[in-house]
Amino acid sequence: MIEVLFEIIPFAVGIAISPVPIITVILSLFSVKAVWNGPAFLLGWALGILVVCIPVLMFTETARVTTVTNPSTLASVIRVILGVLLFVAAFFRWRTRPKANEEPNIPKWLLMVEVISPFKVFVVGFFFAVITNPKNMALTIAGILPIAHSFLSIPQKTTLVASFIIISSLGIAIPVVYYLVAGETARNILNTWKKWLIFNNRAVVATLLLFFGVILISEGMKGLIP
Repeated sequence: MIEVLFEIIPFAVGIAISPVPIITVILSLFSVKAVWNGPAFLLGWALGILVVCIPVLMFTETARVTTVTNPSTLASVIRVILGVLLFVAAFFRWRTRPKANEEPNIPKWLLMVEVISPFKVFVVGFFFAVITNPKNMALTIAGILPIAHSFLSIPQKTTLVASFIIISSLGIAIPVVYYLVAGETARNILNTWKKWLIFNNRAVVATLLLFFGVILISEGMKGLIP
């Protein structure tokens, strides 16, 4: 179980480092209902990841993606495809990053989280987790495959999935917990984080996509090459 945990941690961390969702939750903490909106976004985010985890586990059981000792050809192919997709996404992210003399702007629709209700913020968090984020979708699938491939008991797999979701949510949870503990005094620090992420988000995401693309392709090729 510990071995599988260490295998899924990198993918969970990759999800946790999601600049745009982190910017969004920080903006929600600048709203009038920050005490409600921050936790609502976090809850929606965690639920969104869970919604992707469950079908991956179910599909693995149905399609018999695992074998007694090694990942099946299908599991390896999935990893290679995900890796290639991450490579392509990394290329476009890097090409569209702002130059040193450019001032990136926050999309107007993103600023709406400062004024919408906690329920709507919850929905935004849910969709931001994976449904509107190809990087997170790919990393969630890649992270859950080792759990699905293992021959652990259901309680052990449940614990690993819960651990995966918790680690994947740290990028959102840290600003929320920091604000709930520090209150209004946290605004200056959160604003600094927001500005840095706004300018560097595409470069950060491109680097992550490239890194995990290499990992997935190498893991997939190991299963395909005798």
